[in-house]
Amino acid sequence: MASSGKKKTTMAKLTRESRLRERRLDKKARKEARKLAQANGTADLGPMPEEFFADEASDDETPAEDTPAEETLAETTGS
Repeated sequence: MASSGKKKTTMAKLTRESRLRERRLDKKARKEARKLAQANGTADLGPMPEEFFADEASDDETPAEDTPAEETLAETTGS
């Protein structure tokens, strides 16, 4: 019996599977790095993955003290 030739896997599923494979490889690399660090007697594991800090402000944004919003608010209220 011949195959239908139609692709049955959606792009969304392929994307999910590739992300899963990538996460597993990252996890394996971190585990091996921990083992090497423990064997060498060092506790420094290097930088954390960026996904843990996704909701923090980036370094490219202007700090709050440089924004003129506070000065404008003080001028309008007359304080």
